[in-house]
Parts: sequence; structure tokens; C-alpha cells
Amino acid sequence: MTLVPFVTSVIVPQIWSGDVAESVETGLANTIETTMQGVVSGLGPWMVVAVAGFVLFSLVMGLSRFGDIKLGQDDDKPEFSLLSWFAMLFAAGMGIGLVFWGAAEPLEYFTSPRPGVNGERLDGAAEGYNHWVEGDIAGVAEQAMNQTFLHWGFHAWAIYAVIGLALAYAIHRKGRPVSIRWTLEPLLGDRVKGWIGDVIDVIAIVGTVFGVATSLGLGVSQIAAGLNHLGLIPSWGFDEDGSVGSIALILVIVVVSGIALISVVSGVGKGIKWLSNVNLGMAAIFLIAMLLLGPTLWLLRTLVESIGDYLGAVVPLTFHTAAYTGEEGFSFQRWWTVFYWGWWISWAPFVGVFIARISKGRTVRQFIGGVLLVPTVMSFVWFTVMGAGAIYEAWEDGGEGRLWSTETAGTVGEQPEAVLFNYIDVLAGGGTALAAGLAIVATVMVAIFFITSSDSGSLVIDMIASGGELDPPKWSRAMWAGLEGLVAILLLVAGGLTLLRDAAILTSVPVMIVMLAMCVALWKALNGEHQVLVEAERRHRREELERRVAARMETHVEKQVDETLDEQFPDRFREELATVTVRMAAEHEPGASPSTPGEAGAAFTLPEAPKRRSWRRRRD
Repeated sequence: MTLVPFVTSVIVPQIWSGDVAESVETGLANTIETTMQGVVSGLGPWMVVAVAGFVLFSLVMGLSRFGDIKLGQDDDKPEFSLLSWFAMLFAAGMGIGLVFWGAAEPLEYFTSPRPGVNGERLDGAAEGYNHWVEGDIAGVAEQAMNQTFLHWGFHAWAIYAVIGLALAYAIHRKGRPVSIRWTLEPLLGDRVKGWIGDVIDVIAIVGTVFGVATSLGLGVSQIAAGLNHLGLIPSWGFDEDGSVGSIALILVIVVVSGIALISVVSGVGKGIKWLSNVNLGMAAIFLIAMLLLGPTLWLLRTLVESIGDYLGAVVPLTFHTAAYTGEEGFSFQRWWTVFYWGWWISWAPFVGVFIARISKGRTVRQFIGGVLLVPTVMSFVWFTVMGAGAIYEAWEDGGEGRLWSTETAGTVGEQPEAVLFNYIDVLAGGGTALAAGLAIVATVMVAIFFITSSDSGSLVIDMIASGGELDPPKWSRAMWAGLEGLVAILLLVAGGLTLLRDAAILTSVPVMIVMLAMCVALWKALNGEHQVLVEAERRHRREELERRVAARMETHVEKQVDETLDEQFPDRFREELATVTVRMAAEHEPGASPSTPGEAGAAFTLPEAPKRRSWRRRRD
């Protein structure tokens, strides 16, 4: 649907009838839906190839000859210790998404497997859940964990590594401002200072706004589910179907965004840092508690086995495009894999700036190794404890659906925000103090992630918009924080989780194009610098070789001269010369006592050697 027909056929008539809000909401959803069909069908496979390329590019950067290049000056030391750096990378990996999807995503893949996975099921419409009738259930569980690891593992962090590495090289090595445009300077030259650079920064800003808005939308859904679970939402906050209504969601966004605005205006950088550290501690305690309450030994075995299964299946999963599974496979690809790739790409400028900022003084190899491994391993641990544990409970129940509401949702994917709190009740016992405490911890974690994401996201966007200003004005940061909350409200009210996903995918397309150009620019820059290093090493080796040859020749010449002198001036001649020298000294100094020839020879040096006789005289 194009813009002109949409305005003339939908907006104008509805303004006349008075139904503007409803028509805008419907028109926006329809426009995005139509656009999404074309994007996923046309660009979905290319996005899969692009993300695979980002993984390959990251590995090449870390394992190739470029790995020794330092992200900073040659004598720069890492700003943070290795342990602190790992902790901050883990903080970058932790977020609303892990809490929201930790239990729900693997359980969704288990109860409603990806088309083509070996597992036949029967939709129990009357019961409201899916139960197994035949098939390899264990294999379906393994595929569920593999699919989850694919979305949250190396591929996600390779996307972040590409833009983070390009930014770190431009900022710390070349001394450029914190702006996306400078990552393309090796490719575009001074043109990044003009309108082309402005377009690049605008693309990064729009992508980051919608990436942050998607996270905020997921976060407010999780917070509302937690408040509902704790009985803190009044009756007017629900829709007719029993789900949390739009008014309650908007109020939650307004309240939490207001707290984030206070943080932005007050400039409590230390407070945000303190909140982040507290949240990491809460996440660790929550994870350990869920591990101990669940089937602990089984989860530990599952973690080891799932990592092995993922490594064995990662290549075919990477290039899976649902080509042989028809419309169902296409829908799955859009709803999950393409959404995640789009979400990570749109979110990449924000995370890239953060990991570039904390990585000064690291080599390219250290950067790639830390960024790819540390957050990926922690994500695997989190999804095993939460997701594999949820699969275990659903498997034990025979698919009875205790982990999602069978009254309002037929599948997990229709109500993912409720799975976490239902899983807490299953492990800790519904209505107990322990269950209530864990539910409060989970809700507070998401709220703090919401605040820190909004605050940090607005800072990064403002830095890019101001051309790399490290300390932009507070009013502009507050403006961006408010805009992020407003976009989250519009997307959530207009289309819910579906529209949030689609918006993340659409805004990621131009960012993906910039990232592909970024790979070319970074390769060109690192290759050029490596050539300089190679030439310097060759010049140094040549100079060292010349020095050694000269020293060896000097030693050889001295030896030859000594041998020649020994031949032309035998020992008897030396003794006679020394005696004459002593006698002459006695004649000129009458008071001096004669010395022995040996002492005189030690006190005086030989005169210059006589000129060498010609070869003719020697021949005669």
C-alpha cells in the first residue's frame, strides 16, 4: 500500500466520520504488514547470508594477520582489567530480551516446532494446548535448544562485533569522534564529512531508536505481566479477553520512562552504574535460584549436550531459509529468525558504541575473542537454566500447559510474557513467599533494564546526532529518551508484539547495508595498516642484515690486516724496533732509566705499516 492511496482512501474518509485514531492504527498496521511481506520474501534470504557473512568476517578479523593490531596507539594499555572487561561484556549481553524470552522461546520451539522438524503433533483446540501423538520428542527438544542458541549465540554477537570493532578502530586508533560515519572513512574518504556522512548517521539513529523501542516494548509487556502476576493491576487495566489492556501498558511505559528521564536530567552517571551492578547481581542470584530449584543435574548435563548439538548444527541452521516448508516455514522465518537478525542489526549501533568504548588498548584478536565468547556462553547458560527447565516441566506434564495460560492462548508464542512467572510458580510453588520474591526480583530486573536501556540508548543516539559529542546537553538526551518511549507506545498500541517485531526488521535493512560497507572499509583500513607494518618489518630486517654483514666484514678485514702485519713484521723485527726505541728515549732524556725491550714495546705503538710492495716485485 503506497502513501497516497492510504491517505486518500483511509485517512480522509475516516476523519470525516470521526474515527481517526482507529483508522490510523489500522492503516499503520496494514502498511507495515504489506511492506513486511515484501521485505521478508525478498530480503529475508539476503539477510540470512549477510549475518552469516558477519560471523565469517569476525572470525577472519580475529584469526588472521590483522589480529595483532591494537585498538589504540601501540603503547596504549587496556583501560580495564580482563575480569572487569568480561563483566562489562556480560552486562552488554544481559538485557530485557533474555528475561522476556528466557523460558518462553525454547518452550515455544518445543510445543510448536519449526516446520520440518521431526515431531508430529495434534492441536488440541478444545483443551487449548498442543499434545504429542508421535514423533521424536527428544529430537524436538534438542532442535528447540539449537534454534534458541542460534538466535542468541555467535550470530548476534558477530553483528555487534562488526560495528563495535569498526567504531573502536576509528575512535581509539584513528582518533575520530564517536559517530558511525567515521567507520566508513577508509572507503569514502572526506565525503563522510558531508551529506553522505549525515545520511549514515541518520540511518544509525533511526535504527537505534526502533531497536531500543522494541526492547522497551518487550520490557513493558514483561513488567505488566509481573504486576498482573502479583495482583497489582486493577480491574480497569484489563481487556475483555483477560489480557493486560493498552491503558495499563501505556501507564507502565510513562512511569518507567519518567524514571529514566529523571536519571537523564539529573546526570546521575554513578547511580546508573550502581543500578547496573545491582541488576547483574540480582540476575546472578535469580539464575542460581532457578538452577537449584529446577532439575539441577539434568540442566548441567543438558548445557554440555546442547552446546555440542549447536556446534554440530550451526552451519545448516545458519543458512536455513524455510525453502521446503511452504507458508508455515515462511511465517516461522519471519516471526523468529528474520526478526532476531533485524533486531540485533537495529540495536547494533547502541551496543557497538558501548563495547567500543570499553575496549581501548585491546588487540583485534582479544576484542573478537571476548565479544564472541563471553556473552554467548552466558546466554547459553541462561537459556539452558530457564528454557531447558521449562521444556523439562512441559515434557513431564505431557504438554498440559501449566507454563502458559490455556484460557487465553493456544500456544506459548501468543503469550510469552506470562511463561516466566508461571515457571517460577511451578518451581517455587504458587502462592509461596519464595515464588512471590522471585517474581518481584524478575519484575524489578526488567524495570532496571528498561531504565538503563532508555538512558544509555538516548545518550548514544544523542552522541551520534551531535557529531560525536561525548557529553551532549541533557535536554537533548531527555528528548531522545521521551521519543523512544513514545515510539514504543505507538508500536505497542497499534500492533502489539507483532508490530514491534516488524518495525525492528524494517529499520534494520538500511543499517545492514551500512554494516556491509563497514566491513569493506574496515578490511581496507586494516589491510593498509598491515602493509605498513610489513614494510616496516622488512626495512628493519634489511637494516639488521646490513648491520650484521658489515660487522662480519669488519671482523674479517681486521683479521686479514693482523695476519698481513704478522707476515711483514716478524717478532725479531718488533724486538729490534723496541730496542732502538728505548735507546732513542734514553738519549733524549738523560735522567730516564733504560727499560727492557718488552716494557718499551708495551709502551709504544708500532708505526704505520709500510706501503705494500707491488705484485711485480713480489713475483720477482
